[in-house]
Formats: sequence, structure tokens, C-alpha cells
Amino acid sequence: MGIFSFFKKKLGTAEQPSSETPGQATEADSPAVVATPDPEEPVQHLDNRLEKSRKRFASGILDFISGRRQVDEDLLEELESQLIMSDIGVPTASRIISAVRDTAKQSNDNTLRQQLREQLIDILRPCEVPLEIPDRSKPYVLLVVGVNGAGKTTTIGKIARQLQNGGKSVMLAAGDTFRAAAVEQLQTWGERNNIPVIAQESGADSASVIFDGLQSATARGIDVLIADTAGRLHTQSGLMDELAKVSRVIKKIDPEAPHETLLVLDGTTGQNGLSQAREFGDSVGVSGLAITKLDGTAKGGMVFTLADELKLPIRFIGVGEGIYDLRVFEAEDFVDALLGDTTPDGSPIAA
Repeated sequence: MGIFSFFKKKLGTAEQPSSETPGQATEADSPAVVATPDPEEPVQHLDNRLEKSRKRFASGILDFISGRRQVDEDLLEELESQLIMSDIGVPTASRIISAVRDTAKQSNDNTLRQQLREQLIDILRPCEVPLEIPDRSKPYVLLVVGVNGAGKTTTIGKIARQLQNGGKSVMLAAGDTFRAAAVEQLQTWGERNNIPVIAQESGADSASVIFDGLQSATARGIDVLIADTAGRLHTQSGLMDELAKVSRVIKKIDPEAPHETLLVLDGTTGQNGLSQAREFGDSVGVSGLAITKLDGTAKGGMVFTLADELKLPIRFIGVGEGIYDLRVFEAEDFVDALLGDTTPDGSPIAA
């Protein structure tokens, strides 16, 4: 069972955090289970967290097609424009309209809405791939990359806590050596959750810090090493080359590492996230995405463009400040939250 597969289940009674000490390895055949939130820290339904993006969809796309008895070419052209205005890229919006064009003209507004929902889900479904931590890889190396301000360090802290609560031992490597506050922030996460952090002085070589972290994690039998890296613009070729160096150095200890290179994207940047993902992918071979800050933006439509253009697994979406507001991505839940196709308790409205 993958470490994050638990999120596919409905949230139930909270489980207690693991009593493992940071350096103690868990049983190899023990299933990894992520603990649910404590009752006093309830998880809000996704439709509440995506309110700003939902309002853009509702006031644009859905209000526009509501009450239309006949679907014609003019309506479809305007619907395409509304999709683009909702931060869905032009190529993706065009593909959606092309997919519904033949059947939509025989439809009314209700069936058009349903066809739109199905197309949006179809775009996202291939990217609905949770991160799995196999027991055979120890330590499993998770390298986290992204531009300045995307939320890398916070994302690392949340993943570490969820892994720890699921029974995995975790170590952090403070590879963002250019920003002293990043090291301090990571150390705070570690101290708060009794997770060891490998760090060096400010300005140290990032690859050296992560190399030391992997050596230490291997010696102590740690299940998962999460390595932070310095934030950098995707246009800074020198710093992008440094990321490639980090990967090469890690492979000197474990040729299969890093096992996951997670790109953290700021959801508020909209379509700019696409160019970031391409540049990071060219430099370090991104294997998964975490899209943060979706609760504070109306640009949730960018997720469809990322899925359609890149076909990369979307491991997580960030929809708030809480530990469990970093959620495993589920295509149908995301689309229904944007379209408002849920009841007050968060369950889907029957078609």
C-alpha cells in the first residue's frame, strides 16, 4: 500500500502519530498509513478551499451556459473564451471545445454542463497518480525543487509530518543554503516534529549538504530523506545546472536516487507555471508536481493546462495552511469543487 494511498479513503477517526524514534526504521512489510487529522482540526471540503476559482467558473462558464435551450457555434466559441479567461490555456481550451462540439449541438444547457465536466475530468484523470513510497527503497530520496516563494519548505514540512504519522522515519536535508531563513524554517519543522535535519553553514555547497544527508540517512536506516533545494528562477541557467549537479552527486551513493523529483508550483502564478515546469523538467527530470496556494487564487484553471500539456503526475495540491491541507490530488473531486457539483457536506451531486 503506497504511503499516500490512504487518502483515497474517506477521512475517519484520527490515528496517533508514530512512536518511532527518528533513526529507527519501520518494519519492511508494514503497510504505510497516513494518519488522519485530529477531530479538533477538521479538514474542510475541497469546494470551500477552491472558492475563488469556483466563483470564476460559476460567474463565467456556468452562468454563461445556464438557461440556453440551444447550443450553437456562437455559444461554443464564447464558451472557449470563458475557459481561457478561467486560466485554462488556449490549446487546452480548444481541445475541450473540439471534444464536445459534435454532440453539444444536439444538447441543452444541462447536458452541455455534464459534457464539460466529463472532458475536464478526462484531462486530469491520467495525472491522478499518488506518490508511493516502496519499502524496498531505503532511504527513499525525495528531491524538492521550485522557484523562490513557491512554498517548497512548507510543503516539505507537511509531507514529512504526514509520513511520520504514517509510521515512516524521516530525515530532512537543508539544501537551500543560499537563504538562511530556509534552513531555519526547515530546522523548526524538524524540532517541532522530532525529525532530524542535516544542515551546514549558509553558502555551503547544496550538493554537499544533500550528499551528507543521504549518507546519514543510509547509516541510520531512515525510510525517507526529503531534500530541500534553493529556490531559483527557471530562467537562471547556472542555478538550474546546479540542480543537475545535485542529482549526479546523489547517484554516487544510490544510482536510482533521487527516486522522486517533486516540482512545487505556486498556483497563483497561473500559466507561468507551465514554462517553469518545462525548464525544471529539462534540467532535473521532474517526476511529479505539487501545486500550492490554490485556496488563495482564482487561477485554478491552470491545473488543466499543466495536466494536458505535461502529462506529469500531480502528487499534491495545497489548499491551506494546515498539515492536511496538502492533499493527494483527485481529478473528479477537483473538477466538482470548481464546478460546484457538490452538496453542502462535500459529496458529489448525482447526475
